[in-house]
Amino acid sequence: MRQTLDWALEGPRWPHHEHSRFVEAAGLRWHLQSFAAQGGRTAMAARPGRKPPVALLLHGTGASSHSWRAFAPALAALGFEVLVPDLPGHAFTGLPAAGGVANPLSLPGMARAVQGLLQSLACAPALIVGNSAGAAVALRMVLDGLAAPRLVVAVNGALLPWGGLPGQVFSPAARLLAALPGVPSLFARVAAEPLVLAHLLEGTGSRLDAEGRRLYGLLVRDPGHVAGALGMMAAWDLAGLSRELPRLQVPLLQVVGTADQTVPPRDAPRVEALLPQASRAGVVRLEGLGHLAHEEAPEAVLVALREAWLRLSPCPD
Repeated sequence: MRQTLDWALEGPRWPHHEHSRFVEAAGLRWHLQSFAAQGGRTAMAARPGRKPPVALLLHGTGASSHSWRAFAPALAALGFEVLVPDLPGHAFTGLPAAGGVANPLSLPGMARAVQGLLQSLACAPALIVGNSAGAAVALRMVLDGLAAPRLVVAVNGALLPWGGLPGQVFSPAARLLAALPGVPSLFARVAAEPLVLAHLLEGTGSRLDAEGRRLYGLLVRDPGHVAGALGMMAAWDLAGLSRELPRLQVPLLQVVGTADQTVPPRDAPRVEALLPQASRAGVVRLEGLGHLAHEEAPEAVLVALREAWLRLSPCPD
């Protein structure tokens, strides 16, 4: 049986637990956090007489809703209604029973699953912000006609296939590890060592606070979460996504931490070159920040997002 984090035990200490709820959608039981828009008429996203725009935040492989713990309320303060799910197989969101949604950890499967969640909530995001693989999910949703936001923001987006030797080794190795039933439990036991977690986080190029390290420690020590992350990596295929980027019709802003050791910062201009001119919302480089830039310096990412949003949707006087 798949082991998972226990909400009854960990929930009271989870960031913004008072904003959490569980939603049944697309054959999954989702953990979702919701933040109401704040700021009224003074907020940048406000429109007189209209509902606030919805922003959807999608974390990367191996992370969870906690990744947006500082970013989400700050974005709500700018006038957005903010939705933050744990992706399938991650943290407190489960996987469908056998015979359910086919391969929900693949890129198309995850895009369809997130759409199912949004349909159950009867909302359509005007803004999608994705970190790493979360950005790929966002673009897959747009390209497949599952979402039509005004802007997608990729924070160190994993949008291109691995090149060279890593590309030849990484996916097959992930598929092999994901297929071995004892690997998640073994990884979780090894990750209980503080030095192992420190090494994993150092590999992102980001410097996290004590709370961030505690939360990632909970995740990597849970075999169910590890199995979901490994399954996602094993099912991931970015070649098709990159081939389809030239037909993207939604503006894409790329926010890149120059110290990112997970996704090469040089990938951002390569992605930009693939986009049609109308979809190029620009590349913003954040000096000294790593793969988890939105956790290290949420205000810097928000500044870049705000400027792009206002270019696309200027507020009335």
